Amino acid sequence: MAFAVREFQPTPNPNALKCVLNAPLPEPLLNSVRSFRKREEAAGHALAEALFAVPGVTGLLISGDWLTVNKSPEADWKAIRQGVQQALERVSGP
Repeated sequence: MAFAVREFQPTPNPNALKCVLNAPLPEPLLNSVRSFRKREEAAGHALAEALFAVPGVTGLLISGDWLTVNKSPEADWKAIRQGVQQALERVSGP
């Protein structure tokens, strides 16, 4: 099943964005709520690795049918949104 962001929601933090997914993530991608504060913590987690590969992503919170992406202050949200969509397609694709 391909995953996609159904809705992007702002948060009180201007450098964080909640991404509501079109379906819950399966167990291989999510064992429980996972927080990744840096790229090195994502090693071995396919989705987190793909999301950290998006330029500007600095942190992640992944849970069920949503995830929150943190970015560096100078990063552009438009590019981050596109990168998140592409990462979800790569990880959940055929």
